[in-house]
Amino acid sequence: MPVVVPALSVPTAGAPFERTTIERRDVREHDVRIDIAYAGICHSDIHQARAEWGAGIFPMVPGHEIAGVVSEVGSSVTRYSVGDRVGVGCFVDSCRECENCLAGEEQFCLRGMVATYNGKFYDGEHTFGGYSTQIVVDEAYTLRIPDALELDVAAPLLCAGITTYSPLRHHEVGPGSRVAVVGMGGLGHMAVQIAHAMGAEVTVLSQSLSKQEDGLRLGADHYFATSERATFRELRRSFDLIISTVSADLDLDAYLGLLRLDGSFVFVGLPEKPQDFRVFSLTGARRSLAGSNIGGIAETQEMLDFCAEHGIGSVIETISADEVGDAYERVVASKVRYRFVIDTATI
Repeated sequence: MPVVVPALSVPTAGAPFERTTIERRDVREHDVRIDIAYAGICHSDIHQARAEWGAGIFPMVPGHEIAGVVSEVGSSVTRYSVGDRVGVGCFVDSCRECENCLAGEEQFCLRGMVATYNGKFYDGEHTFGGYSTQIVVDEAYTLRIPDALELDVAAPLLCAGITTYSPLRHHEVGPGSRVAVVGMGGLGHMAVQIAHAMGAEVTVLSQSLSKQEDGLRLGADHYFATSERATFRELRRSFDLIISTVSADLDLDAYLGLLRLDGSFVFVGLPEKPQDFRVFSLTGARRSLAGSNIGGIAETQEMLDFCAEHGIGSVIETISADEVGDAYERVVASKVRYRFVIDTATI
């Protein structure tokens, strides 16, 4: 039988959070039931709870940075046992048949991945996310959290971690690579740590130097303020890869000018408006303008293992359920260092 569990819900777009209950399905043959310990707050939670990316499915229970412990397994589950430490990221199913799924790129499923919340399973059932005390997920879409990672700092890795790891991995960052990270926030502070651990020379490009000490402590070799025009003159043709983690509009021609021959500028942050640039900014040095999303299941597990090996976790501020509304406002105002994590025992 389905189980009724406590959750935090947004009843309508932009409304305050309410304590409520939701039904989690009965554990099927290949399912695991997870007692959620922590749920990270991603900026995309805010966009969707406020219907800023289009109409949402309400009532909505956000949350796709989920860490917890397996409390029940289905009869045919082979990957996990009760008591295992696990996580759930941004999606909980895909078609498993298309060329992208078969290539381990389930996040680009041609039928459309099933989002962890604000989505629908293929049978039409709505999905509810991690701002709750339990979730039931197919074992194939569940991640193992290594013992070296505490559950609270691991939760944001399921989105912020993989969102930055995937493009760094795809662009083959390693020793000798010169990487710039635009923005020192929830995504940016992860990109700095991961790129540094991969062996790259890392530069942070931020509006100001207010977070310079944090950036250098987390692994950046250099830190520059983009509000100073001299920055763009000094760093011209410096980088192999630039990862933009911000949602603000950028002067793309200025940033593209910072790339070396064959360099790439990759968006992982999502500006709301169309972005303009001159094609000459690309053709002048065979540069590329690209985007990246999250990773597939195998790559996400690889990221978790990499972070455990290198002692990488998100820098977090743990909050209670009563503080989520205020946390949303602080995220929008960039007043968090660097990820809010909800202690779900308070829901």
